[in-house]
Amino acid sequence: MTGNGFSGKFERKFGRYAIPNLSLYLVICYAVGYLIYIINPAFLGYLALDPYEIFTHGQIWRLVTWLVIPPDTSNLFFVLITLVFYYSIGTQLERVWGTYRYNVYLFSGMLFTVLGSIILFLICLILGATEIPLGTDSVYLLGGGTAVYFGAFSTYYINMSIFLAYAATFPDMQVLLMFIIPIRVKWLGIIYGALLVFSCLTGGLVTWVVIGSSLLNFLVFFLTSRNRIHMSPKQMRRRHEFRRQTRPGGHVTKHKCAVCGRTEEDDPTLEFRFCSKCYGNYEYCQHHLYTHVHIKPPHEVK
Repeated sequence: MTGNGFSGKFERKFGRYAIPNLSLYLVICYAVGYLIYIINPAFLGYLALDPYEIFTHGQIWRLVTWLVIPPDTSNLFFVLITLVFYYSIGTQLERVWGTYRYNVYLFSGMLFTVLGSIILFLICLILGATEIPLGTDSVYLLGGGTAVYFGAFSTYYINMSIFLAYAATFPDMQVLLMFIIPIRVKWLGIIYGALLVFSCLTGGLVTWVVIGSSLLNFLVFFLTSRNRIHMSPKQMRRRHEFRRQTRPGGHVTKHKCAVCGRTEEDDPTLEFRFCSKCYGNYEYCQHHLYTHVHIKPPHEVK
């Protein structure tokens, strides 16, 4: 989905460098991290994102290796379900957004997380934090007894940003809560969003920096997308699918009515719109937008 603005120019210039199937590599990182946890749990402490260790002891590998630490290590079955789930939703996002935009979304989330940890580190320096070593990790105490733990900057919020993006793009998709209760992902997204807001309101500076930096990519991505093309995430998906299907070898029309088949070349005065109630990528001219029969998902067709 390439635009004509600043981001569109970047996509045309750097889009060829985007990494296909990025979700798979992220899942592989988590799998490697879980194996390390099984073999030597303490070793993960040397991989965590800790700016104190990076700047004071030169452990620059931490800028990258924190990505292998899985968001959960409590149960192997739950870890496997989590890996499959995030691979599935990440792959769907890449298909409808395009590889470049999905890459930008994930890497910006990672970058904002690293920058957030550095900002918190600088705050600790300014306020004169005291380090308390805890094995391979450390806790830093600020004035007033406020504790700063850089392990809070983790892949948990990277996964959360992927899920929130999925909930915004596919709000009507259903998942089985606790493997039993069917629920639309938009409600889960709203619940998680409310919990994050509650955490920020009840937490202190550390909570604000951790959550704000880790999820900043979600806010930036959708705010800039809406301002640029004036479409909801669902409409963004339809437009991308339409452009992908009409990607040309030669000249093609931009709009075509799914009922009468007329295009803007047949009548330049025609206006075309996507129908938000139809399943799939269907565009209609002004004469059929409100009179057509809505297309239903295959599982609803009897």
